[in-house]
Amino acid sequence: MIIFPNAKINIGLNVINRRDDGYHNLETIFYPVNIKDALEIVEADELSFESSGLEIPGRAEDNLCVKGYHLLKKDFDIPPVKIHLHKHIPIGAGLGGGSSDAAFFICLVNQKFELGMDDEQMIGYAKKLGADCAFFIKNEPVFAFEVGDEFEPIKLDLSKYQVVLVMPPVQISTAEAYRGVKPAPVKDSLMDLIYEPISEWKKYIKNDFEGSIFKNHPEIRGVKAALYEAGALYASMSGSGASVFGIFENAPDLSGLEEENQVFY
Repeated sequence: MIIFPNAKINIGLNVINRRDDGYHNLETIFYPVNIKDALEIVEADELSFESSGLEIPGRAEDNLCVKGYHLLKKDFDIPPVKIHLHKHIPIGAGLGGGSSDAAFFICLVNQKFELGMDDEQMIGYAKKLGADCAFFIKNEPVFAFEVGDEFEPIKLDLSKYQVVLVMPPVQISTAEAYRGVKPAPVKDSLMDLIYEPISEWKKYIKNDFEGSIFKNHPEIRGVKAALYEAGALYASMSGSGASVFGIFENAPDLSGLEEENQVFY
C-alpha cells in the first residue's frame, strides 16, 4: 500500500518567548503544498526501512516512520512491515517533510491494518513524534501556536494563485535558526493578519528567522529578492529555512533561479 506525503509552508513565523522546558512559544500559519514524497509499506517477516531519491541523513532506526511503527506497536497488534520512502521533499528546507512522512505513515498503517483510529487518535500519536507532525493528519490550513503543535483552523485558499517554492543549495538546521532569533511578543497576531489582502502581507507578515539566516546565508536573501522582482505578491522563507516561496497571480518566469536552485511550481 502506498501513500504520498506532502509538504507545507509557513506563512509568517513569530517566536514569542522561551519556555521553561527549553522550547519556544511561537505562532505561524501552516499551509499544505503539492510537493510530495512516496511512502510504501508491505507486510514482511521483520521490520525494515529503506529509502531512495534524496539522501536521508541519520540512521534508519531513527527515522520518524520507524519510530511511528514502534509507537503504534505498543498499542496495536500490527505485523512487521517493510517501509520504503522515496524522498522528494527537500531536506533542511522548513517544509516539514519528515513530519509529513511520519503522519502519513500513521494514516497508512491505520488504513492497511484497519485499526479504526479517528483523526483525533492519530493526532495524539503524531504529536509524540514531533511538534508539527499532527498538522499533516487533517492536512488543512491552520493557525499554529504554543510550540507549533496546537492548531486553530483558518479559512485560507490559495488555489487561484501560483505558489512557487525555491530551494537553494544549502540546508539550515533548526538549532542554527533558533540561535539567531530574539523572541518578542507580537502586537498583531497572524490569526488576524492572514485575512489581510495577500498584496498587503509583505507589510505585516514576517518570519523571525530571516534576520540572522539572511545575514549568514545571503543566497537565501537573494532568492527572496528575486521572487519579488519576478512579481510575487508575497515571498518568504518557510519555517526555519532554507526554502523560500513566492505567491504569484500568474506563473512567473524563474529561469534565472533554476540554474543554481531547485524550483518547484
